[in-house]
This record gives sequence, C-alpha cells and structure tokens, in this order.
Amino acid sequence: MAKTKKQETTGFEKYIRWFWMLFLGGILLIVLIFFLASVGAFGEMPDHTQLENPETNLATEIISSDGKTLAKFYLNDNRTPVRYEDLPQNLIDALVATEDARYYDHSGIDARGLLRAVLKPGSGGASTISQQLAKQLFHGEGSKNIAERLIQKIKEWIIAVRLERQYTKEEIIAQYFNIYDFGNNADGIRSAARIYFGKEPKELTVKESAMLVGMFKNSSLYNPRPDRNPIGVKNRRNVVLAQMTKYGVLDQKIKDSLQKTELDLNFNPESHNDGTATYFREYLRAFLKDWANDKKNYKADGSKYNIYQDGLKVYTTIDSRMQKYAEDAVVKHMKKLQAEFFHQNTPDRNPTAPFLDLDKDEIESLMQRSMRQSERWRHMKYDLKKSEKEIIASFNKPTEMTIFSWDRGEIDTIMKPMDSMRYYKHFLQPGLMSMDPQTGHVKAWVGGMNYKHFKYDHVKQGKRQVGSTFKPFVYATAINQLHMSPCDKLPKAPYTIEAGKFGNQKAWAPKNSNGDYSGEMTLKAALANSVNTITARLMDKVGPEPVSKLARDLGVESEIPAVPSIALGTPDISLYEMVGAYSAFANQGVYTKPVMVTTIVDKNDTVLYQFVPETRDVLSEEAAYVTVKLMEGVTTEGSGARLRRTWMPNSGVYKEIITGYPYGFTNPIAGKTGTTQNQSDGWFMGMVPNLVTGVWVGAEDRAAHFKSITYGQGASMALPIWGMYMKSCYEDKELDVSKDQFEKPKDLSIIVDCDKYGEGNNSNSGDLDMPEEDVPDELEF
Repeated sequence: MAKTKKQETTGFEKYIRWFWMLFLGGILLIVLIFFLASVGAFGEMPDHTQLENPETNLATEIISSDGKTLAKFYLNDNRTPVRYEDLPQNLIDALVATEDARYYDHSGIDARGLLRAVLKPGSGGASTISQQLAKQLFHGEGSKNIAERLIQKIKEWIIAVRLERQYTKEEIIAQYFNIYDFGNNADGIRSAARIYFGKEPKELTVKESAMLVGMFKNSSLYNPRPDRNPIGVKNRRNVVLAQMTKYGVLDQKIKDSLQKTELDLNFNPESHNDGTATYFREYLRAFLKDWANDKKNYKADGSKYNIYQDGLKVYTTIDSRMQKYAEDAVVKHMKKLQAEFFHQNTPDRNPTAPFLDLDKDEIESLMQRSMRQSERWRHMKYDLKKSEKEIIASFNKPTEMTIFSWDRGEIDTIMKPMDSMRYYKHFLQPGLMSMDPQTGHVKAWVGGMNYKHFKYDHVKQGKRQVGSTFKPFVYATAINQLHMSPCDKLPKAPYTIEAGKFGNQKAWAPKNSNGDYSGEMTLKAALANSVNTITARLMDKVGPEPVSKLARDLGVESEIPAVPSIALGTPDISLYEMVGAYSAFANQGVYTKPVMVTTIVDKNDTVLYQFVPETRDVLSEEAAYVTVKLMEGVTTEGSGARLRRTWMPNSGVYKEIITGYPYGFTNPIAGKTGTTQNQSDGWFMGMVPNLVTGVWVGAEDRAAHFKSITYGQGASMALPIWGMYMKSCYEDKELDVSKDQFEKPKDLSIIVDCDKYGEGNNSNSGDLDMPEEDVPDELEF
C-alpha cells in the first residue's frame, strides 16, 4: 500500500529533528568540552595571576660600566627579555607575514585559517601567534596521542583568547620573541641576536630578522651553524623574505637582492667558558652566591634569590672597552713570549723541560703532587668513587681530549692525562688588573689567557712572590717616618742587618745582582735600579714591623712576616692586593678598597644591593706624593724607561718581545718592575693619576722559568702587556685616561726635583738590556 503524503512529511520531519538534535548536541558538547577545559577538568589551566606573570627562567645579566652586557649566568635558559619598543619593525613584519598574516584582525583564533586547515589539510598551519605563545608558555610540545593532542589544542585556544584579553598585540609579540628557544643557548630574541650576529635586537637587518623568524618553524632543524644546516636555514630565510614581499612589507627588488646573499653569521657562543672577562665572571659568580646566601638579602617570602633563574641585573665597574684592550694585550704579548719559552726549553736545550734546577726524582714528585691536586683526581675520587689504583691508572691511559695551543688554537688529540699535565706545565700564565684609584672601580680583570683550559685566576686567587714591587712600601715608610727625600744619597756598599736586631731573625746581607757596590746613589736612582743594599739600609732605619703594618693598612691581607728580607719582596701577595695598595699612592695616601659590583637589581628594577665605598687614610699626602715621584724615576731612567722609546730596535727576537712596539709615552708614569728568585715571577706595577694597573707573568710551578734574566725579568715578561694596554687606552679618547701630572700637595716640604738642586741620580741606567736588580741570592749568617 503506498505511503500517504502526510506519512512522507512526518518521516522527513523526523530526519530534520535528528539533524538539529545532533547539530545542537554537538555544539553543546563542544561548549561543554571548552567549559570543562577552561575550569581545569582536563588538567591545570593558568589563572589570571599566572597569565599576568608566566613562569619563565630569566638569566642574570652582567652589565659593564659602559652599559654593555658582558655575559649572563644561567643553567638551562639563557634568556633576557626585551620590550616591544626594542624590536626593529622589520623583525615584527617578518614574524606577522610568516606566522600569522591576520594577526591584527583576530582575537586569538584565526577562524579562516582554522577552516582552511580542516577543509584542505596541508595548506598551512592554523595556529596564531597567540596560540603558539600559549603553547610555549604552558604546555610545550604536543602529545602524539590524538585525543590528548585534541585536548591540548582546545586548551591552547582558550589560553590564546585569554592572552588576547590580558595583553595588547604588541605585548604578545614581545613575549613570543622572548620565550622562543633559538638553539645554541640562544633563549629569546636578545640572546639570539647576540649569539648569531653579535648585536642587540634593535640593530638587526632585514635578512638577519628573516633568518631568525625562519627558525620559528623548527630551531633544531634550521640551525645556522656551519656544521649543522646553513643551507636549509638560508632557504627558509628566503621563504620568509618572500612572505614579507607577498604581504607588502618588503620591496620585490630588495627581496631578490637579499635572497642571493649568504647568512653572514657572526657567531658568538655564550657559555661560561667563552666571551669577555671570563675570570672576572667566575669571581662574580662566587660573589653573587655569597650575597644570595646572606639572610639579609632574602626575598620577602623568605626564599633565596636564584642567580641563574631570577633575572637579576648586576652592574659592574668593568669597562668593556678597557677589558678588551687588556685581553688583546695579554694575547699579543703572551703568544710571543711563549714561543720564546718553548724555543729555550726544547729537550735538546733543556733535558728537564719545562723545569729548571730539578732532578728526575724532584720532577716526578712534582707531577705526582699535581696529579693529586687536579680536577680529574677530585672527580674520579669523590664523584665516581674510584680507588686510588684506578685513578692513577687512568692518568696513564691514552684518552681523547682537546688541548690549548697558541699557534693552532684548540687541538683534538689522543694523549695520556699525565702527558697533558706536563704539556701544560710549559705554559706561562698572565694576570692583569686595572683600577681607578679614586673610586676603587676595577676597570679590567684578566686572570689568565684562556679560561676554558686554565681555570686558575691569577688576579685574586693566585699569590706569588712580588719581588721589587714591594720596595715602594719600604721607601714610603722611610719617607713617612724620617721625612727622607728622593734626592738623599746612601752608599751602595755591602750592608748587613745583624741577627736578632728585629726579633729572632738571622743576620741578613743582600747582594746587588750587578756586583756594583761602589759610590753612593740617590734614593730615586736606587729605587729605579732596584739596588738591594740601599733598600736594606732603609729597612734597618725604619724596621720591618712598620713596613709590614703599612702594607696591611694598604689592603694587603696576605701574611707579611716582620723580618728584614720582606724588603726584597719575599712575601706571596695577590695581584688584586698589590693594585689596591699601589692605588693609595696615586690617591694622596687614601686607600680605597677595590670595587667590582656597584648595584644589583631584580627583574622589576628594584634595587637589592648598592655598594658603599670603603676608604681610610694611610699616608700623608706628602709621603704618598714623594713615593710617586720616586717611582716616576723607574720609567724615566730605570727598567721601565723602555716605555718612553719612540723607535723599534732591530736586533733580534728579544728586542721585539720586551718592547712589543714603540710605546712613546711622554706623560708622567710612576711604576715599579719586579723579578723574583730564578726569574720565576715577572711583575710591573704602573700608575697614572686616574688609573693603576698591575701585571704579573709566571708559570704555574716556580721550577718552570726562563734561564736568564734577559727574558725572565719583569721588564720583559710583564711590562710590555702594560705598555700595549695603556697605548690602546690612550688611543680611545672616550676613556679619558689621564696624561697629567700627579697632584702636588700644597706646602710640599720635601725636595723631589733632584736635578733642580744639583743632586743628580749618578746613574746611566735605563739601557734597554740593563737587567733588573731584584731578589738575588741572600746571605744569612
């Protein structure tokens, strides 16, 4: 029997009802799912507070006195945020054109893009910049499980919409650039710009911006390093440039031109072993740890600041330009000096190389001691819990390693660890510290020549005999106590301080290294030429205890025994202490404790630490000035006179090493060279009115040294570094390093101009080859 028209209509209506029921039910289900997701039914969702302050680890930024970022402290995230205003327009245009062309037209979800992705799979992603930020901030990589991935996507959409309500479009873009990991420790756009191109984000060019935006697709795949995927990165960059042209933010001709260019990376990896001021940064890390562990510096909630994650900014006294000049001077001189040291210590010339004056058993004992003090020994014994037998065996087993060299850079090789230790014993080590004597601000700090391979800091950590650089303390004491003048004369004849005169000390009779004991000499000439017998006479006049006390008052914390032999520099003192002490001479007798950190602020620029200067009066203005005038003689007629050369000698390698190049200084310079027993340590302390700089050079072990004083004196090992550093500082007019006279006190009562009063120095010193008369063999009776 045929269906009636009414029956057919009723059946059609049933289908219509089912369609609408399913359609409305689906919508309700989607709404329910979104609602449940928003209230956290499928996992925690960020609340308003979390959206306002998303948890991201921020590196601590180390900032120089001239506003440059020296480095950053971080564990996993080398991230320093920047503001939208600090981003170049070409970078923003590249991002929007490539990642989200309708960014300014949607509210977190691009409906057109989503529809296109559903109807035409493979036509391009539907994620907006806001969604990608939500993913980066709150749940990371998606799950491979389809159901879980769908839930994650829903949460992404909800968070994206909330982000759009919470922040402006500009703030979202800035956050996205700040959060992304560009690889190679480049977390965020600021690190990426510095690491890949050596510049700040604001300075990025169009093609540089396009390369970085191209990495958003997959920074692991599109890694621009030469050993990874530079071709793929270049192709991806060109896609970004094409997108910029497509959306009208880049001219076609410019695009075509840029696509033909190379990446032109300026790769500057930011790690704790590389970069500028590495030794200073390691000192600073310890300083910050102590600061953070001090209860008075805790956060309001009672927790400690994390120096790797809390985004602190540490403002230091280091000047990035002066630091660079110091590091350049060290490299330039040490490379030449080391080549000569290797030349003199070949097995043919020295069977015990690099050691001198040691027999086979003594060398073996030294190496065994070094082995037990090494980081490798500590790691195997305490971290790996290896037995002593296993550890010793490992030192004699060939191992893959990378070693340092001057001429070939890093060398990948296979070597026994014990052989590598002996190899490193050949290397001479440098230290340099430069400081403003009035403020105490440390301007440059070079603790060694390569932090990756030589971790020991020779500025503050290392302490070595200071040689004749200690003599100004003796002279200053004599001036302060006895009102002596640089023009006063004393005989050069042999001199003995009798046993027991100052406590229980033995009799002491130092020798002059050139064997000259005839006639007499002014104090100025005596200091300029390091005449030991005259220094001994001064020590006998004032006594060792006042000299030791003066050094302590000048900031020397190392032990200085009150015995006469300290006059020739027998104490072990750090370069840090010596520079601080000498600074008081240039600062009218006022000691100012060296300062490295001026301010610490948190990520919101709230000041957490502000340094307070520490000063004390130690010498009278007159005594300090007269001591400075004495030390000026070192650079006019003593071992430092080569600083005033205006010509380059042409008689061999030695001349080139000790002069570096003609410095031609004409301004007042006070200084003192120092050379210790057997040429194990070379020093030069140099001062101008607003800058005091000390340099030390020597091997890790005192048994490794130059055989002769020709190369082994402070004037050959250390002074050239000072000269090259100061030459660069003077050429940089922005630094305003003084060329003026040292400030003369009012009512000066001590005669300092010996020539004016007919009291010449009786010295023809200052010849280029004239050896120093520093710490010689001493006679004890």
